[in-house]
Amino acid sequence: MKAVQSCQKSYADRRRRPLEFQVGDQVFLRVSPTKGVVRFGKAGKLSPRYIGSYPVIQRIREVAYRLELPVELRRVHAVFHVSQLRKYISDPSHMIEPDPIQLQEDLPYEEQPVQILDRREKHLCRKTVPLEKVFWANHEMFEATWKPDQETRDKYPHLFL
Repeated sequence: MKAVQSCQKSYADRRRRPLEFQVGDQVFLRVSPTKGVVRFGKAGKLSPRYIGSYPVIQRIREVAYRLELPVELRRVHAVFHVSQLRKYISDPSHMIEPDPIQLQEDLPYEEQPVQILDRREKHLCRKTVPLEKVFWANHEMFEATWKPDQETRDKYPHLFL
């Protein structure tokens, strides 16, 4: 067991590299992809992995840095782990300007259905479940979801008028 652990550690150490930034360095910020959410103008595979560049204004610890974020991202906590940052090498073609983010002050977000696109039945071992394909507001057509018929009728009766 010890031999296997040391072998795996040597593989991991070979790939690991120390990453350090100085105050004033420009860095890209990694954007976590979220399925079905359109951020910065693109969806899916084409969404940017990094945005920025933002200057480092303070080193908190060995692996934590505070960035100077623009006004559009003022609601985002400005301290990031070093794994979320990438050194910026000056090139004007790298600049990706984030679109303005509209956030409500109380921050609830409730999905609103627009219409029912399709109906079908799912056959299980001993019963049949009626399903409906619901198209949601602020989503693309390919993001429509199948919901149980009774759940849809209870929550959104206005779709069945």
